[in-house]
Amino acid sequence: MLTRRRILTSLAAACAVAAPSFAQTDTTLRLGAIGTGSAMAPDSASGKILITALADLGYELGRNLTFESRGALANVAKLPGLIAELTAAGARILIASGYPSAAAAKAAGVPTVIFLGAGDPVATGLVESWAHPGGVVTGISDVAAILTVKRLELLKAISPQLKRVAMLWNAQDRAMTLRYEASAATAKMQGIVVQALGVREPNDFNAAFAAMDSDKPDAILMVADSLTVLNRKRVFDYALARRLPAIYELDSFAREGGLMSYGADLHESLTRAASMVDRIFKGTRPGDIPFETPTRYLFVINLKTARAMGLEPPMDLLGLADDVIE
Repeated sequence: MLTRRRILTSLAAACAVAAPSFAQTDTTLRLGAIGTGSAMAPDSASGKILITALADLGYELGRNLTFESRGALANVAKLPGLIAELTAAGARILIASGYPSAAAAKAAGVPTVIFLGAGDPVATGLVESWAHPGGVVTGISDVAAILTVKRLELLKAISPQLKRVAMLWNAQDRAMTLRYEASAATAKMQGIVVQALGVREPNDFNAAFAAMDSDKPDAILMVADSLTVLNRKRVFDYALARRLPAIYELDSFAREGGLMSYGADLHESLTRAASMVDRIFKGTRPGDIPFETPTRYLFVINLKTARAMGLEPPMDLLGLADDVIE
């Protein structure tokens, strides 16, 4: 008959065998990148930031780092297959953008670090808590309600009569829907009427534009995800043609022709995500790494776009900007 001590010892050994190991078995970090938009190429803006951050931690492409990337181009049904491709190619840790990518990686059981677009990871069920994520996912995400206050302040600074805001978001993405809801609730608390314009596919943008034509808002706030990113220039062109002030979540939008942006500094987020990848590679469980929020946010304004709209931003607003595009 087994003694109580032997039973407990046997159970502990069984659990140790069953528990997944997050430490790599060789000295090469085999990293994959998965996103709902375009693939993160090593020579892309975000890819360069990530590769540089990993180099600062001692990982060099071609020496002790391999890197594969895939992007679903807004077709989330492709994500499980793309993740399977990455793991078949040798990836043992994933870095992800977007809630759907993270959810697919979680379902596949692959250790994953999110650097962008996760929304509230607890509300979406990605993790158990911010402090103790549990499972195979950790990363970085911001709080939409807090950021909306700042974005509305910036819109009011350039358009003092602001009373009605159109909000564009991907209604197919659970995280972005929750993000829109938090943003809309914050706007309503400030007495601003919200025109809800959820889109699910590229053709829906035409309907959103028609809705704004028939019931014109005072400004636009667009939530960033793969669908809105891929159709961003259509929104830029519409806002310019209608002279509608608009604010976006990614600084690249303002640099590419959008009026203004306020959001997390991608360089900081990717650098911190690289540090998390390093910890997982060295054996720390993702579920033991607290989910973080960004600490640096960038306000970028495109003065050329503003003037094309007939707007002259006040000097105190320009003084707040981290970058003014002329």
